[in-house]
Amino acid sequence: MQMADLGDIRLHYREEGPPDGAPVLFVNSLGTDLRLWEPLLPHLPPGLRLIRFDKRGHGLSDCPPGPYAMGALVRDAERLLDHLGERDAVVVGLSIGGMIAQGLAVKRLDLVRGLVLSNTAAKIATPEIWADRIAEARAGGLEALADATMARWFSRDFQARPELALWRNMLTRTPLEGWTGCASAIAGTDFLTPTSGLRLPALGIAGAEDGGTPPDLVRETVDLIPGARYALIRRAGHLPCVEKPEEYGAILTGFLREIGHV
Repeated sequence: MQMADLGDIRLHYREEGPPDGAPVLFVNSLGTDLRLWEPLLPHLPPGLRLIRFDKRGHGLSDCPPGPYAMGALVRDAERLLDHLGERDAVVVGLSIGGMIAQGLAVKRLDLVRGLVLSNTAAKIATPEIWADRIAEARAGGLEALADATMARWFSRDFQARPELALWRNMLTRTPLEGWTGCASAIAGTDFLTPTSGLRLPALGIAGAEDGGTPPDLVRETVDLIPGARYALIRRAGHLPCVEKPEEYGAILTGFLREIGHV
């Protein structure tokens, strides 16, 4: 486990692979930490430098008082890559992580060689929906949101499996201030115009049973970027890297090979 001291925030991160490998930065979803990507890692080709981190308010990273701005979350990812001396990374972002990835590419294209926008969108839900969820979380804790969240996150098949408890616990043990802080960032973000100006290799990944960012929403965002590819994973929800890691890994590996990153 490593901590990056970025001045006003300390972020927990992990690296796997050779130091000189082509970098891939993973940015996880709301209510999860860097363990989100564990099932996927065995299905990726050797030789890559795999970088994962806990965004602010999650996992073992600092949890400053909220609400957070999306600009602060983008800046955290930017400064982490600068701290590690990385350029030309492929950034794989899921849900809010995909929003952070979009913002990072818009702000610092020198850091981003390719984008993988997984189960995300340029705009997710409405400010009113997020205000209601934040109010419910503040009133009853994240436990109050857990059942509805699991229904959005996972397919019906996965919801019957004992492993569901792992992800439910990960959500409910997320610091409330971190969850609400990041939820506020999502509520205030609309990247439709900035993302439509991007010109770089991009891949969208959607889960057919995703109740958070349905496939059509993911496709609409990916289609903003000329030449971007799109892949649909069936019998998977909002976290297909958990439910279908082998298929997710094959899709991601194909994209990395296509753009010469591996």
